[in-house]
Amino acid sequence: MRQIACLSVLGLVLSGCAAPKPILYPNAHYQQVGADAAQADIQDCMALAKEAGASSSEGKTAQVATGTVGGGAVGSAAGAVGGAILGHPGRGAMVGAASGATAGFLRGLFKRSPPGAAFTNYVDRCLRDRGYDPTGWQ
Repeated sequence: MRQIACLSVLGLVLSGCAAPKPILYPNAHYQQVGADAAQADIQDCMALAKEAGASSSEGKTAQVATGTVGGGAVGSAAGAVGGAILGHPGRGAMVGAASGATAGFLRGLFKRSPPGAAFTNYVDRCLRDRGYDPTGWQ
């Protein structure tokens, strides 16, 4: 049981760290060079974007803070309602706020951070200059 829990946490951490990448339309250039060369070009364009100063992810700290505050607010409201039903709205709000903030904090930690707009624009332009047709990011 303990191993399953550890593997689940590891899976969440790894999925949260996976960076989005551009999706390429299989145009004539893509078909000519092949998938391996296209992946190498994607990595090269991403490295060039980082060297130019574009961030490969938006602020993780802001994302975690926003999730914590939002979770606390929602939890507080839900806890107050539940507490009011049981006759203790203040206590319910406190418990709800703490639970919601914790849930929001953890969700923010493990949520994949989207790449910055400057980064995606730079990589897309680099790939277009090389003959590819990026269609989006995933």
